[in-house]
Amino acid sequence: MTIRDIARESGYAVSTVSRVLNNHPEVSPEAKKHIEEIVSRHGFVPNNNARQLKAQQPSGILILVKGAFNSFFAAILERIQLDISSAGYSAEVHYIDEDADELLVSEQLIRERKPLGIIYLGGSVDGFKARFKHISVPCVLATTVSQALNFKNLSQVGVDDEKAGADACSFLLENNHRRIAVIGGRVEMSYISKLRLDGFKSAYKAATNEEFDDKYYQHASFNLESGYKAMNKLLARCKDITAVFCMSDILAIGAKRAITEAGLKIPEDISILGFDGISLTRFCTPSLCTLMQPQQEIAQTSVKLLLAQITGGEKAQTVIMNAVVESGESVAKL
Repeated sequence: MTIRDIARESGYAVSTVSRVLNNHPEVSPEAKKHIEEIVSRHGFVPNNNARQLKAQQPSGILILVKGAFNSFFAAILERIQLDISSAGYSAEVHYIDEDADELLVSEQLIRERKPLGIIYLGGSVDGFKARFKHISVPCVLATTVSQALNFKNLSQVGVDDEKAGADACSFLLENNHRRIAVIGGRVEMSYISKLRLDGFKSAYKAATNEEFDDKYYQHASFNLESGYKAMNKLLARCKDITAVFCMSDILAIGAKRAITEAGLKIPEDISILGFDGISLTRFCTPSLCTLMQPQQEIAQTSVKLLLAQITGGEKAQTVIMNAVVESGESVAKL
């Protein structure tokens, strides 16, 4: 029996089964109970369980996920695990807080687990610049790409965030919006947020011959509540907003709540554009228009590059992909 058999019998996704097996908190009590009953009934022991994987044997691949509640990573993680398993390796998932130091954590895990390689889902560019020199195993940084990182054992896979920010701005401008707000991370701390905002500002200036007014930018943490609070702040100080670009779908869903609570309609009064393309966007009312990142391609390419380093001694590579606007009902043409 495999993890896919457990998923088939339980009716839940492989990613949900994986979260239960790894004691991840983002699982409903009902799903956890049902899956654990099936696991117990069949006497199933997962590949990454300590009873089966000898900690000192270098036979597994670590997946370090930054942000325990990052919905965008779920589909990517599921595909990464499947591809690693299909290649005959075990995958061991570790979740860390958004503010945790992924390099310090991975240094400790390398000493304890002796992995063949590591895939990082998310990470701080500044952290990698400062500490990655201490990591000697093959690695891939997925969903984040930076020209500032140039290590022989670190591949990078992700979208061109600056171009994506520019594309978001161009899309809203093409729909005749001019007073556009933006919600994203603190640019002094979030490398990705800075790139997306830089791209947005450049496209805005090129199209309108005006500088983007920073009063229309509101920083937030990447969660629902923060998106909700950020939108409320924008509504309070910028009464003329006709559209808002959120640097994640989770931020956008939080912002949607604030807009409707203010008695405004989407997209009649304010249009909203998200980023990532998580499955939840299709089930919002109205459905969320978003810049879709190629999640499956990011996952497949990350595993392919890592295995090429592990088995063939290949050099690290950087693969840049495009985010594409996914149509939805949340953006109107003025």
